[in-house]
Amino acid sequence: MAESPDDDVWPPQLRGLKRLITVLTVVMICGFLVLIGALVIRLNSAPLPLPERIALPEGAEPFAFTQGTDWFAVVTSDQRILIYDRATSQLRQTVEIE
Repeated sequence: MAESPDDDVWPPQLRGLKRLITVLTVVMICGFLVLIGALVIRLNSAPLPLPERIALPEGAEPFAFTQGTDWFAVVTSDQRILIYDRATSQLRQTVEIE
């Protein structure tokens, strides 16, 4: 790195601190760019498929999936929540969304 004309005015400890701050700034900018890149890659990836054992009713298209300790739920594009038993994969309950 080329030294600026006023570097002779700074004590050696402060010159080192100035270089350290510059390096840390560059590292933070690179880390931020990597984080943005990871987010873009993650958000543009294809959604995970539903597990094979889930049998949705005829005409139901999955929109979202969530799970609890002994159940899992599928939100469908026709505004229903289908709650299944985790052990048997049988439909427990259907909730209509108004």
